[in-house]
Amino acid sequence: MKTFFLFLGLTGLSAALLSADTVTYPTVSNNSFQVGEKLRYRVTYGFVDAGEAVMEVKSTTKKANGRDLIHLKGTGRTLGGFNAFFKVNDVYESYVDKKGVFPWYFVRRVDEGGYKVNQDYAFKHDKLKVDNGEGKEFKIPVGIQDMVSSFYYARTLDFKNMKKGDIIEFKCFMDDEIWPLKIKFVGDEVIHIRKGKFNCKKFIPVVQKGRYFESDNDLNFWITNDENRIPILVRAKIPVGTVKLHLVEWEGLKHPLNKVK
Repeated sequence: MKTFFLFLGLTGLSAALLSADTVTYPTVSNNSFQVGEKLRYRVTYGFVDAGEAVMEVKSTTKKANGRDLIHLKGTGRTLGGFNAFFKVNDVYESYVDKKGVFPWYFVRRVDEGGYKVNQDYAFKHDKLKVDNGEGKEFKIPVGIQDMVSSFYYARTLDFKNMKKGDIIEFKCFMDDEIWPLKIKFVGDEVIHIRKGKFNCKKFIPVVQKGRYFESDNDLNFWITNDENRIPILVRAKIPVGTVKLHLVEWEGLKHPLNKVK
């Protein structure tokens, strides 16, 4: 009888080990960004600078399942007189897999005019689950993205052979839900911002039912047509006008950012 239960125990252990080995982590070829990169954007409403956003790529000693990570951090805040009637102070952080650029930990601290959000997600890709930090777990596909990692993961995709109308899709977990993010390639354009002219690729989101933007043309964004693939301009229509987010400073780029002469 003792031998019988020992056999069952070993069988169960073997099954567990085999099950763990069935999860294959995705890998990407990242030639677009590196540790030390820092991008600073201005948020403009009309002709007024209403705020700024900063995106940073940092090193970290933090690990997940023994795997090396990269620390991605995004901050946003209002500027000048806008603080008087609607102050924004947002921090988003993601610790992503160095080889696969998918998140293991996500932190969100939002304070927008008194509206506050605190989120701490722990992605368990080896178990195909995410813990939302509030006692709930959700099933996820391995390699799913978060709100910050999506920004960087998209930059690792190959845009060279894209044709007008082509759609890129990947999944993102946010606010306790899985969202399919879809973006459509519109074409190549030369974009003029304060820092000069740049060759870019233009994209628009494929609008989904229940999302904020009702039309494909309500949100447009342009990515540098080079190896950096940096979002250089975002233009969004809102009920009270148009908001633009444009690149004003950069450092630590993996490749030179070439301007159009």
